[in-house]
Amino acid sequence: MPKALPHQVTGVESLSVFFPCYNDAGTIASLIFIARSVCKEIGAEFEIIVIDDGSTDGSRELLADLEESIPELRVILHEANRGYGGALRTGISAASKDWVFYTDGDYQYDVRELALLVEQASDEIDWVQGYKIARQDPLHRKLIGRLYHHSVARIFGLRMRDTDCDFRLMRRSLLDKVELRHDSGVICVEMMRSFQDVGGRFVEVPVHHHFRAYGKSQFFNVSRIASVGHDLAKLWWRLVVRREIAKSMRTQGSPAENSGVA
Repeated sequence: MPKALPHQVTGVESLSVFFPCYNDAGTIASLIFIARSVCKEIGAEFEIIVIDDGSTDGSRELLADLEESIPELRVILHEANRGYGGALRTGISAASKDWVFYTDGDYQYDVRELALLVEQASDEIDWVQGYKIARQDPLHRKLIGRLYHHSVARIFGLRMRDTDCDFRLMRRSLLDKVELRHDSGVICVEMMRSFQDVGGRFVEVPVHHHFRAYGKSQFFNVSRIASVGHDLAKLWWRLVVRREIAKSMRTQGSPAENSGVA
């Protein structure tokens, strides 16, 4: 576990932590309690937000009970499933602090390592991006994951090591510069390319990845993969061919240079 950080020794004075939750009743409570403990150690003013994206496994009832007993917790319910991107967009809109962190509700990432990201936050950094040290998934998922990363990194000109590592700490002001539109998992590519196009400065931090202990992935089925391919094609046309964000930044008189800090 990362060492506790002394009170306010980082560049993070206020922090929104949010988790998208879809049928994560077996893991979401632990994430909330651990996130609360980590945020207290960091010493920042904080809030914890959970977006329940139409769960049917008892997550909603559990979250209602937790919301009554944890003052920093706010639960937002989607009456119907809107998809991973839809849950992320709701979480980003709801976050009110200067820095915003999110990771998935299935506990494949250790939220205690949020402290590692916070240590890297500074005036020169707009987002801190995690990358998986070793992916703890079945072999076929590892292969598909690496193929997906290398393909989208090349096609979209992404500079980070791990495009689909959903363990990110971002400035609120950076999020305010971009408009995220996708409701599918393609939102992660949209986010990374958009951050680059508005000149976001980033640093990468290695984080651990763990086997899924509860539930199952919503991504790895034929119809979902086909839908993602369609969404990626539309996103590529908008951001790479038409360069909508870069053109918008030039119109506003701001440079759209990509920055990275190794």
